[in-house]
Amino acid sequence: MLQVTARTKEEAEMCPVRQVLSQVMGKWQMLIVLSLEDGALRFGALKRVMGDITQRVLMENLRKMERDGHLTCTVDPGPPVAVSYALTPLGREPLVHLKALTLWAAGRHAAVTGNRSRYDAP
Repeated sequence: MLQVTARTKEEAEMCPVRQVLSQVMGKWQMLIVLSLEDGALRFGALKRVMGDITQRVLMENLRKMERDGHLTCTVDPGPPVAVSYALTPLGREPLVHLKALTLWAAGRHAAVTGNRSRYDAP
């Protein structure tokens, strides 16, 4: 089995699996990757596609993903100034897995909500 257990904060910070997955497998990061699958989007368009994310949270996630090399930020000086984001080859790599996971989740939604209802019933 792949080593993913960390007994201390220092071990967790040095774990390559945690370091990489934490920056691409969070809720917002996965949705950003899926949203950019078909090509670059300007900030406002990306926010509209994602819907329920705040500007601040979107910007924080985009910066982290750019820092790790998952996407690029391009500024067109305009006028008007246009900032767009696109996946890098590294950022595109998880797509095949994310799409499979997304399809799996969509296909299991009814079963999960049914289980929740049964569990929550008095």
